Amino acid sequence: MSKSPIRILVVEDFEPFRAFVTSALEQHPEFAIIGELSDGLEAVSRAAELNPDLILLDIGLPSLNGIAAARRIREHSPQSKILFVSGDLSPDIVEQALSTGAAGYLVKSDAGRHLLAAVRAVLEGERYLSPSLSGLQFNHKCASAPRD
Repeated sequence: MSKSPIRILVVEDFEPFRAFVTSALEQHPEFAIIGELSDGLEAVSRAAELNPDLILLDIGLPSLNGIAAARRIREHSPQSKILFVSGDLSPDIVEQALSTGAAGYLVKSDAGRHLLAAVRAVLEGERYLSPSLSGLQFNHKCASAPRD
């Protein structure tokens, strides 16, 4: 009896980056991409409908930004883990993102080397922070040291 794949919803409005993420994850049979979206409001409704195991969520999305979308997703699909994948390095934005209950934050420039590590850490119940965030100062204790 085979274990069912981990169901992942990818929410990214920049199609080439979304294609990269999807392609990278589809190379691993333990992952199943169940949806690719480019809009924050659509992410909320599809997350409620699909109940993914993991949502990879950009912040700069049309209709509803990723942080607001994550808050709504928490209400409708609380068991879904959220990993933000964003180009934003601002400590304030990272803190806002993690305050939604998200399990991690991966900076897009680190995704080529760290996407799988981030996904696996979050799925194992760990908090993941991108290596690019290691030198930043956070106002609250919402961030742990990044792992390589």
